[in-house]
Amino acid sequence: MSQVLLVTGAAGGLGRALVKKIEADASASGTRIAVVGRSADKLREAFGDAHLHIVSDVGTHEGAAAAVSACTESLGAPTQFAHCVGNIVLAPAARTTEAQYRDVMRANLDSAFFMLSAVIAAARSANQPAALCFVSTIAAQIGIANHEAVAAAKGGLEAMVRSAAASYAANGIRVNAVAPGLMETPAASKFLSSPALREASAKQYPLGTIGTAEEIADVMHWLLSDSARRVTGQTWTVDGGFTAIKPLVR
Repeated sequence: MSQVLLVTGAAGGLGRALVKKIEADASASGTRIAVVGRSADKLREAFGDAHLHIVSDVGTHEGAAAAVSACTESLGAPTQFAHCVGNIVLAPAARTTEAQYRDVMRANLDSAFFMLSAVIAAARSANQPAALCFVSTIAAQIGIANHEAVAAAKGGLEAMVRSAAASYAANGIRVNAVAPGLMETPAASKFLSSPALREASAKQYPLGTIGTAEEIADVMHWLLSDSARRVTGQTWTVDGGFTAIKPLVR
């Protein structure tokens, strides 16, 4: 069966890296790709004339449904879906405004839920299997100061992934997530804007390095592929050991 890949947040660092990975994979040749973003200019800057460009705000039910509908009408119902949408507010709960909180929840949890609903509806309507992959964060798995809003949103996302995997396993629909630590992406540039900040950030991770979007894209690519056909309901942590081990202090 030919594959149809739908990527939301496609113009961001992780979305670009994943699409590039699929493009370079000889075994994925023939995969039709739809890229979704809120800005036509950013999609054009990222992908030129390649792939199907869909401009939509998937933080709303209507926007998510429109994105999936546009993909289905032009390429077919998605068989692979990667949700690379999100944002972060670094502030304790007592300093987080209602507007900031609502924005974080809309970008990280609402968009994921609405896309989950729309993609699964399309796959079931087409009577076909599908693989979905979402992006969480290590802040949903271990307490990190000043991450309350995003931890709440991504914690909900991980619970959603487990529930959806149970609901649709009988339909051949797999649902997984990845949980990265700090990555080298445009969204994280403010945290890595100087050698001192970069060094301090790297020291938080037992392996002593900052992750890259390409590394996360590798894991997402595998989770979307048939090689991961026995994997569902999981959140794969890719964080240089941050959440699992305490490094030896020398």
